[in-house]
Amino acid sequence: MQIEKKDIRSLSKEQLRDFFVSQGDQSFRGNQVYEWLWSKGAHSFEDMTNISKETRLMLQTNFVINHIKVDTMQRSADGTVKNAVRLHDGLIVESVLIPTNTRTTACVSSQVGCSLDCNFCATARLKRMRNLEPGEIYDQVIAIDKESRLYYNHPLSNIVFMGMGEPLMNYNNVLKAITMITSDEGLGMSPKRITVSTSGVPKMIKKLADDEVKFKLAVSLHAAIDEIRSKIMPFSANFPLADLRESLEYWYAKTKSKITYEYVVWKGINDNKESVDALIKFCKYVPCKVNLIEYNPIDDGDFQQASEESIHAYLTALASNDIVAKVRRSRGKDIDAACGQLANKEA
Repeated sequence: MQIEKKDIRSLSKEQLRDFFVSQGDQSFRGNQVYEWLWSKGAHSFEDMTNISKETRLMLQTNFVINHIKVDTMQRSADGTVKNAVRLHDGLIVESVLIPTNTRTTACVSSQVGCSLDCNFCATARLKRMRNLEPGEIYDQVIAIDKESRLYYNHPLSNIVFMGMGEPLMNYNNVLKAITMITSDEGLGMSPKRITVSTSGVPKMIKKLADDEVKFKLAVSLHAAIDEIRSKIMPFSANFPLADLRESLEYWYAKTKSKITYEYVVWKGINDNKESVDALIKFCKYVPCKVNLIEYNPIDDGDFQQASEESIHAYLTALASNDIVAKVRRSRGKDIDAACGQLANKEA
């Protein structure tokens, strides 16, 4: 029976150094390999040109590098790029490059499928197959950074964990990936340029605060009334708004970092005064801003974009209560790359 080789990127630098010592080699070889894996993004041991052929063969005998491969790439009329990313086991996730005049943002996935059951989201209709490993998350960012440099002549400037999956249900791997993305030994990106978006798992939001993370937090809220929220996001029945509110107050007390609420307004669901008033009340608990997101239909009529009048009513009411809010228009709709549309249609 063939023993499955370990992904070498699951080893820390110290473990790599110890491995080389155990092989009768110098510990600094571990540093060299670590740099190839993360800073230089090597996809194979053959790429490691400053390491002897004999050592590369030894690494190949003991380990694999489970890197991703961009299977297909689509470019939208608005410049958005969507990657269908094939993983080492044949599964596929999607990631998106979103350009503006001043920056490029990577929207990355954290799970194959999703753990949750939001009714308005195409990804939620996919069964969660598995969590992504830190290297697989990191690789998505590397791929989009290369595309940003190629198509827009500057490096990637921001990252949002708003792709496939619930990041806080893959907590350890997401945090390890972010550690490498922000490390000088990785991409060296400022954590302030990274936003992790959650559907609202109170226990894990508190853990983020306890772990003193430096990145930003966004919450997919969509309703500040429990009855409405549990209809559109059934899992939230287990996480009532009172618990979510408490976790966000805890987060702010610990981090002093403002929350962003992601909020879609749907016709006949939350386009009424009661919903507007409830959102305003919820926003008063913790310093925050609100992104009103354009809805992207996913093939059926259960959810429909609210009228411009309804959106304007939200904006006016939020502004009159000194709550910062803006409408976020969707990008990449023509290639199913917009919020809630990632569903591996090409797979």
